[in-house]
Amino acid sequence: MRFVIVGYGRVGSRTATILAEEGHEVVIVDNDMDRLERASDDALETIRGDGADEDVLVDAGIESADAIGTFTPDLNANFAACMVGTHHGCRTVLRIDEDYREDIYEKYAEEVDEIIYPERLGAAGAKTALLGGDFNVVADLAATLQLTVLEIREGSPAVGKRMSELDLPESARIYAHGRARESLTIPLPGTELEVGDEVALIIESDRTDDVRSTLLPANA
Repeated sequence: MRFVIVGYGRVGSRTATILAEEGHEVVIVDNDMDRLERASDDALETIRGDGADEDVLVDAGIESADAIGTFTPDLNANFAACMVGTHHGCRTVLRIDEDYREDIYEKYAEEVDEIIYPERLGAAGAKTALLGGDFNVVADLAATLQLTVLEIREGSPAVGKRMSELDLPESARIYAHGRARESLTIPLPGTELEVGDEVALIIESDRTDDVRSTLLPANA
């Protein structure tokens, strides 16, 4: 897959590194020469310019990209770049900081495919947002273990159940939970799952189907 990353700061650089290590094509767009030199040193393709400029994004290959991730601190620039991505038919992932009001979040959420908060899962969350899907493997921890994050959706058999009531395999553990647009925290046994919640799990790779049947809708 091919990805355009706008902004080679902390989250952008780590996200690009993860994607490149997994064999994906990654091109970095930034207007800061120091950051572009770092990206070049990391063996990444670079384009110098304003990521909100369509001509710059065309030079970066937006027309053939599968997704664009916009990770600068400038929300307006990030959104403008996402709109260019939408125009060219690719998946859009927008960085937004957690201190924005809920109405601001909702305004932008309606226009892009996914919003990520750097304060939460950082580069790992950004990577899974770019790849898309309901059941996202964030990282391989060992030969047989995976760190996975998923959203509890309408129709999930887990909705309304407490953590202690979930019928998960012994080889799966929920280690973090968060309400919609809230930070992930360590869950309590009595925490009840709601639509829109996110859960992070460590699971054995060969038990993903069992976890899916417990936490995702039947048609997912």
